[in-house]
Amino acid sequence: MRERVPPADLSKVRTYPLAERRNKVTVADFARPVDPQASLAAFLDGLPASLAAGTLRDLAAAVAEAADGARTIVWAIGAHVIKVGLSPVLIGMMERGEIGALALNGAGAIHDWEIAAIGATSEDVAASLSLGRFGMAEETGREMSEAAAEAAAGEEGLGEALGRRIVESGRPHAGSSILARAWDLGIPATVHVAIGSDIVHQHPSADGAAIGAATHTDFRRLVSVVRGLAGGVWINCGSAVQLPEVFLKALSVAENLGGRLPAFVTANLDMVRHYRTEENVLRRPVLGRGRSFALVGHHEIQVPLLAAAVAIERGRRAAAKR
Repeated sequence: MRERVPPADLSKVRTYPLAERRNKVTVADFARPVDPQASLAAFLDGLPASLAAGTLRDLAAAVAEAADGARTIVWAIGAHVIKVGLSPVLIGMMERGEIGALALNGAGAIHDWEIAAIGATSEDVAASLSLGRFGMAEETGREMSEAAAEAAAGEEGLGEALGRRIVESGRPHAGSSILARAWDLGIPATVHVAIGSDIVHQHPSADGAAIGAATHTDFRRLVSVVRGLAGGVWINCGSAVQLPEVFLKALSVAENLGGRLPAFVTANLDMVRHYRTEENVLRRPVLGRGRSFALVGHHEIQVPLLAAAVAIERGRRAAAKR
């Protein structure tokens, strides 16, 4: 006959006074009601102290500290970040010294060039694909191919060549191009291409050798940027695979050439958390030497919030020194 398992006798359970318990949340950590007449700084101050709101503040403080100390701050940016209209926010951070280097994938560079050229981007893929027209815009393919060829011949990186060409050609919306503004400001901007992944690689003018040479120069330039990352910040925003992989290899080369870097901060901003960003951005690079932050959410909301938090934090630090 099967033996029944008896219920536990809870009368012997030991308790203790609630006053003795350690708590992770108190009313002092709660959010404040939103005042529509209040400043943006007051709104940010009114966010709760818990979880992502605390991460936002801590990351903003790390970026502000690096910017005030003239240390390297790199944004590695996926294409989606550009096509949702965040270039003006990023340009503002570049102009304030809160971004000291940029790393883009190939699609990001394409969006940036199209914005500069015609003030628009982001093709309707579903409408074009079945017609054999997806990615076939003549000017985009030709310009990217010419920039790659010019970069390869002049031993420039692809990002540098694109930024320079946008400025020199007087594109009508150059003011909205992060590559053009990086060129103006002398900020390193690199483009890391996976051949076959971008629309311009299917064009008749595409030259794999030139693209490869230009993007390899940019990888080597990125190694030089990473060698100066001590005390700085690496922010991966909207790239789940390519730029985290590029960062890990650039860091490996940098440390192979110059020894182990001192502490730095990494962060990942994306709509979901991925294996490579967890390992190649948040864990492996800072293991035993630094801090990392993860913010999950839509770029079009969290990037402006972070930019605002950094600017406000820097303003407060400057006021405290006066």
